[in-house]
Amino acid sequence: MRAEQFKVLWKDHTPRVLDRLFESAVLCPLVETSQGLSLLYEVRAASLKRQPGEVCFPGGRVELGETAAECALRETHEELNIPPSAVEILGQSDFICHPSGIVLQPVVGFVRPEGMAALRPGRSEVAETFLVPVSFFLETPPQVYAYEMRPSIPEDFPYEAVGVGPDYAWAHSRVNVNVWHWDGHPIWGMTARITKDLIETMQTAKFF
Repeated sequence: MRAEQFKVLWKDHTPRVLDRLFESAVLCPLVETSQGLSLLYEVRAASLKRQPGEVCFPGGRVELGETAAECALRETHEELNIPPSAVEILGQSDFICHPSGIVLQPVVGFVRPEGMAALRPGRSEVAETFLVPVSFFLETPPQVYAYEMRPSIPEDFPYEAVGVGPDYAWAHSRVNVNVWHWDGHPIWGMTARITKDLIETMQTAKFF
């Protein structure tokens, strides 16, 4: 029966995001400090080709056969010298599907004191690190800016062939950009989106 033959194609298939180019993972490092629970951020080195000087969480591309958590721990070790054994993985928060085709998976982890003692930024990738108390995000709403994402349609698009006219109502979207400023460091972009989700999750659980 044809249905039985096709069942082989999807029986053990793990659903993924269509048009995904690759997956990345970042560690969202929680640290106990004198100011209470804090998040650890890094500033990308000015010499990097992609997003130099921007604030981010440690992370990178997920390698073949690697889980998001394994990737996040490996990248954190490579970038900050924090060993995987010094990080307790708490779970994964909501992932981001970027229009460029990147799926970004945040992994939440608690960095033990020995991990912070071992922290040594790899200068080829990381300019500096800094900590922000979770209380700051709870007390300080982000500045919110918005921009429109509109399609750019090629002049030779075959409207007639697909059965629509040049006045076709192409979908567009509005994107909110959250921005926090902490001690001269702007936290924005996907890093701010992840941070906002983490804080809202904590608030929903009434941890604070």
